[in-house]
Amino acid sequence: MRQRLQYAFFGILSALVGIAAGHLVAAFLNPASSPVLAIGSTVIDLTPTPVKEWAVAQFGTADKPILVGSVSAGALLLAAVGGVLARRRFALGALVIVALVALTGLAAVLRPTAGPLDAVPALATALAGVVALWWLTTAAAASTQTSSAEYAEAEPEGTASRRGVLIAAGALAAAAAVMGGVGRWVTSLRTDPSEVALPATTDPAGSFPQGLEGKVDGISPFQTPNADFYRIDTRLSLPTVDIDSWTLTVDGDVDQQVTLTFDELTQMDNIERDITLTCVSNDVGGPYVGGARWLGVKLTDVLDRAGVGSDSDQILCTDVDGMTISVPLKVATDGRDAMLAFGMNGEALPVEHGFPVRMVVPGLYGFVSACKWITRMTLTTYDAQQAYWTERDWAIDAPIKISSRIDTPKSFAEIEAGDTFIGGVAWSQGEGVDKVEVKIDGGDWQEAKLGPSAGVDYWRQWYHPWKAESGQHTLTVRATNGQGEVQSPAKAMPFPNGSSGYQSIITRVS
Repeated sequence: MRQRLQYAFFGILSALVGIAAGHLVAAFLNPASSPVLAIGSTVIDLTPTPVKEWAVAQFGTADKPILVGSVSAGALLLAAVGGVLARRRFALGALVIVALVALTGLAAVLRPTAGPLDAVPALATALAGVVALWWLTTAAAASTQTSSAEYAEAEPEGTASRRGVLIAAGALAAAAAVMGGVGRWVTSLRTDPSEVALPATTDPAGSFPQGLEGKVDGISPFQTPNADFYRIDTRLSLPTVDIDSWTLTVDGDVDQQVTLTFDELTQMDNIERDITLTCVSNDVGGPYVGGARWLGVKLTDVLDRAGVGSDSDQILCTDVDGMTISVPLKVATDGRDAMLAFGMNGEALPVEHGFPVRMVVPGLYGFVSACKWITRMTLTTYDAQQAYWTERDWAIDAPIKISSRIDTPKSFAEIEAGDTFIGGVAWSQGEGVDKVEVKIDGGDWQEAKLGPSAGVDYWRQWYHPWKAESGQHTLTVRATNGQGEVQSPAKAMPFPNGSSGYQSIITRVS
């Protein structure tokens, strides 16, 4: 049993060395072709929609690390089996590692925008893994033979050979750590947009109001910092985009195909707008909503350069790695401030939020508007082409529903009796929030005080002074927009066009 465990460890360590080598090579070529990430991305694409929604609801933004960890754990378990097989016959153990790597290599080359070089990280993984396994099994065999001979001669010298196994294992573990660390460092350098300068704003948004966060503890900041802005997408690795070679192409049902470089796009007249984005996966009271100041070019200005034909009803957006998002043409061009953004809160668009350019369409959930890392817009019809989420039966046109959220007090929190605040945010893009009301323990609706306005496409902070009495209390919130439409109390899950219902929380006052 002890030897089996030792060889199982050899298999796991060999796999880790191989994965680290593949990750390092992928960092220089294409981070998405890293073995674990390639197979993980394939798993995401094959996962049914209900399972994806469950994962987001249960794990939130940790869903990707959990997926990568699960894929890695499965691979290491099979690698352990390969290590045990190598104890009797090295070729069998090596074959298990090669078979595992072959799956990841196949996943990498079958990605939508994959090229021949995307198979190279898998080859590096296989080579490094097999060599590591050979080194460990050879050292172990030498240790066993030396120990047996010395036992027969009654000489206690076998420790030196066993030390050789430990040295080999330690060296390989260190190599894996170094290769993995260097790979992450190289990837971070390739995805750093900090050197990109933003153009001067030709149509500024004006001064930004002071929010309530200094007055109401626990309320969401009026402007969400870039580092805290939610991120929900299908990518396990951030794309590396060469700003000098990046282009945006407009084709399909157009008078003429247009291709713009980053410099050409940023030299166009631009707009700066305060817009709140919401993910369709955001459940009632959920965290996947944020407000930011965006800088970009009007979407209609770019479309006008190509001349949109009369037959299309959607803009099929494609990112640099082949992901597709469909945008309803009529909605995107109805006069709202839809843009191709390259700035966020005064900085170049962060890579995790779509650097170098992303689409922003106020009032639509992200899965039908917010294509990040965009590189192509094809004017077409829904009958002719389907995007990623459309193929998975999500709605075609998904306007963001009127919603409100309680930020403070937190659900199931215990607070002290006395004067305090109930506070949070509410949003109704396109119409703005005109009123927020709070209900305490099933009583009458009480109107809350609203924070400043940054426009109809931006959320509003709100608060309600509350003299909290000891005991358990239920707090409920609802919003009314500028047209007098009240938030729907009907409960609905995010699939297929966004959640609805009132948020109610329970808090205990000591």
